[in-house]
Amino acid sequence: MTWRTVIGCVVAAGAAALFARLGVWQLHRLAERRAFNAQFEQRLAAAPVPLDSIPRDTALAKYRRVRVHGTFDYDHQFVITGRSRDGAPGVFLITPLKPDTGARAVLVNRGWVYSPDASSVNGSLWLEPERTTVDGFIEPMPARTRDTSQSATNPRAWRELDYARATADLPYAIEPYSVVELANGPRPVGAPTRLQLPAMDDGPHLSYAIQWFTFAAIALYGALYLLWLEHRGSG
Repeated sequence: MTWRTVIGCVVAAGAAALFARLGVWQLHRLAERRAFNAQFEQRLAAAPVPLDSIPRDTALAKYRRVRVHGTFDYDHQFVITGRSRDGAPGVFLITPLKPDTGARAVLVNRGWVYSPDASSVNGSLWLEPERTTVDGFIEPMPARTRDTSQSATNPRAWRELDYARATADLPYAIEPYSVVELANGPRPVGAPTRLQLPAMDDGPHLSYAIQWFTFAAIALYGALYLLWLEHRGSG
């Protein structure tokens, strides 16, 4: 066997081992994701609980169902820009809610509304009764380090929710998460299109695993092909 064949087989075997290891790693990631999904699905399927029973730890609070009785503060409402729906441009309406119980307000994502520029909307057209009951689920609200405002001239348009900025902008304390309001019965007058429960999928891990295992098989095939060429040449 020539050194060229030996080196080629060693390289191919090493590559196959690496690719197979990456495939196994992706399968581990898939198992972890499915475990997380199962946990979150249980939270989303649970009965709504009062806001003051939600853990302050956002990791423990994520996707828990909640029911809040309180008053909307439309004076401090703003939008999250660039949110499309069925190909149409729009925004999310974010309205602070002051609960009847508890010292902290909470930001409520009331849903999607059409906006031609995906940035601005006439908020007066989307006013529900101030006194309300919100059924929804919890989403963590990160404290971002970059500027999340849409423009210096439109402080009511944000690219993303930002706990640090919301805390600085609002005249009262808020929870470190938001509530995504879900549809509950007929759509009220002034209500935007409510968002849906988040979909729990496997992500790309299985396809990535298949890809890495395919690369491993190709590398092994290359090694066998080199051995076959070596055998045919010596025959």
